[in-house]
Amino acid sequence: MITFEWIIGLLLGAVVLSALARRIKVPYPTFLAIGGALLAFVPSSPSWTLEPGLALALFVAPVLLDAAYDTSLRDLRYNWLPVSTLVFVAVGVTTAAVALLAHWLQPEMPWAAAIALGAIVAPPDAAAATAILRQLNLPYRTLKILEGESLLNDASALLIYRVAVGAAAVQHSRWSEFAPSIVLALAGSLVAGHLFARIWMLLTERVSEAPSAIILQFAGTFMVWIVAERIGLSGILTIVAYAITIARTAPARTPARLRVPAYAVWDTVVFILNVLAFMLIGMQLRPIWTRLDDVVRSEYCAVAGCILAAVILARVAWVMLYGTVMRLLLAQGLIHPRNSTAVPTLKGGIVIGWCGMRGIVTLAAAFALPEGFPYRDLILLTAFAVVLGSLVIQGLTLRPLIVALRLKEDNSVAIEVARARGVAFRAALDEIDGDPSEEAEILRLEYRAMLLRAESDPTGGVSSSELPADPLRRRAISAARRSILRLRRSEAIGDDAFHQIEEELDRAELSAQG
Repeated sequence: MITFEWIIGLLLGAVVLSALARRIKVPYPTFLAIGGALLAFVPSSPSWTLEPGLALALFVAPVLLDAAYDTSLRDLRYNWLPVSTLVFVAVGVTTAAVALLAHWLQPEMPWAAAIALGAIVAPPDAAAATAILRQLNLPYRTLKILEGESLLNDASALLIYRVAVGAAAVQHSRWSEFAPSIVLALAGSLVAGHLFARIWMLLTERVSEAPSAIILQFAGTFMVWIVAERIGLSGILTIVAYAITIARTAPARTPARLRVPAYAVWDTVVFILNVLAFMLIGMQLRPIWTRLDDVVRSEYCAVAGCILAAVILARVAWVMLYGTVMRLLLAQGLIHPRNSTAVPTLKGGIVIGWCGMRGIVTLAAAFALPEGFPYRDLILLTAFAVVLGSLVIQGLTLRPLIVALRLKEDNSVAIEVARARGVAFRAALDEIDGDPSEEAEILRLEYRAMLLRAESDPTGGVSSSELPADPLRRRAISAARRSILRLRRSEAIGDDAFHQIEEELDRAELSAQG
């Protein structure tokens, strides 16, 4: 009963912290990190444990699927160069810098443990950054680069992490021993993720009840992760391929009455997982802190502070170097971008460089280290310090920085939404054009008015109908939905515009069902 009371209390506290974060417009993980740190020093707080091997599956798999589901392949392809450099080079530079620094500060730390620490703190969690960026209507490309990075950098960092942990376990490591299996795992994970998605959709296509469908979504996510890990593939890459495949095909198969509650449940679960991650890591810190003497505490805190600084500076240095080199190549005429927004600007580079807050992946990877791993206490303490420090230092200053830079707003999504609305309403009108009934004429007048309003105010929303439910309206909505699916497949609109129109059509479909 005491455990249940603590869970209720911690969840309620997290809701309060989240509301406070929204009120002062900072990422809610910032306050969760502070709450987790405070929990470590509450004398009567519980001490719950979690099997290390379960941490990545429990925390990373659903969070990663949620992010991958909304990822636009079109935008990833348009921004492949900056995204790939952040995913591979920035992660590699950060891992190397942290490993070198950790080994220099702690000469007895094995290189495998130092590299594992570097990989743990290397991947930023862009969810905190994009939560702020979306509020400020910043350049669309900046947002897409950060989202693309957050989707893939976990895979590159945790690949290094797996190799380092494996090397520490066998006490030696040679690249020639790991390279073949890594290449096979990378290719196999992408293929397996696609196949798992196709098979899972065939098995679940007849499920029509929302509770059952949502349970199967979570069960499928965890099963894909577990199977991938069991057969030696990358769970992260498999989940990414699995989610992207489902995202490209599920909208045409899933009715609004299943999709709307599923989105709400997934948002809630991701929030709860963040709460649990910060809470559990806070509980692990208390026994570590109490068994260290004052000298070792001071030493570990100094190491954590130095690594936090290295993590922040390594990202900023790489982003600014990349931007400078790209602008020089452009000035010399050596590159020719397709449009002006592809040219990295100084202000954009500053924002991307400062969006380096760490989050749930770093916590889960640190927690997943096996018991007896070299310097596990130091790594856990340092990982939490990096998450807490980056969320406080960068999370609290990101919005003022963006306001001070006065970046120009980007309405590209609004333009695509307006175009998609026009196509959707015209498709709905065409679907009922030949119907001579009075109901059809009323519906045509309604859609013409909505089309006129959409064309006169491209950035405005269009409310769903309040007219009585009828099969004719559902038929028109189905035609409108097919039209925006075609726009998405042809890449005339991106996923952000598609999901916005999809949400509007979902509301209309639910109202038409009575």
